[in-house]
Amino acid sequence: MAGSHAEVKHEYHLVEPSPWPILTAISLFLITFGVTMAIHDIAGWIWPVGAALLFYSVYVWWRDVVREANSGHHTPVVSLHLRYGMVLFIASEVMFFVAWFWAYFNAAVYPTEAMGGVWPPVGVQTFDPWHLPFINTLILLLSGTTVTWAHHALLENRRDGLRNGLLCTIGLGVSFTCVQIYEYAHAGFGFTDGIYSSVFYMATGFHGAHVLIGTIFLFVCLMRTLKGDFTPKQHFGFEAAAWYWHFVDVVWVFLFAVIYVGSYSGGGH
Repeated sequence: MAGSHAEVKHEYHLVEPSPWPILTAISLFLITFGVTMAIHDIAGWIWPVGAALLFYSVYVWWRDVVREANSGHHTPVVSLHLRYGMVLFIASEVMFFVAWFWAYFNAAVYPTEAMGGVWPPVGVQTFDPWHLPFINTLILLLSGTTVTWAHHALLENRRDGLRNGLLCTIGLGVSFTCVQIYEYAHAGFGFTDGIYSSVFYMATGFHGAHVLIGTIFLFVCLMRTLKGDFTPKQHFGFEAAAWYWHFVDVVWVFLFAVIYVGSYSGGGH
């Protein structure tokens, strides 16, 4: 490779060697190995160490990416490829949720005798979709409008609108999480109470995890906004967060329609 002062004659960014990928791989191994050991009541301290190491490696890795963006390394070509990467990532997340919908429909369309031949299974008291689930639906739909407000404010270089839109979206994301925690605390069934409860908690629980991740994503964007980052022409970090948040919104609409409304048997809570 040429010296550090050599003239760059291309628009691509050749990243410097970094320890963070191998550190992330080690932390993921520790989490996987540690959880397996903890299930057998052996060395329960391993996975928390891996989790702490993962949080650290993710923080410093993203910190370096932000520095690269602010240093001008994210040229139009690099930004385009980053967008391709985000699109493929969201596509993979779509397929992740397809698996849970597939499990749901497989059980719902052909209920077995063990379920009583009906769906939802006999004895399952489902949630009233027009109570807490509907409130959460309104919260997420509203959050989609506030993040769009923030995006348009950024494109028009209105920093106050960007900040306020992000604050509103983060607040709505936290509200959604709080309502979901309350809903789980008052559920009439547990995770191991059959196929319906298992699919319900896996699908809605993983969605809740995505909402939490998206809220953290937007909070980082807010911190960067307060530091003066993002311009109308250079804001892929925010754009990726907005795409991710809209994906979370759309998945919830399907969850609400299928798992809550589609399974409501009346007399729920």
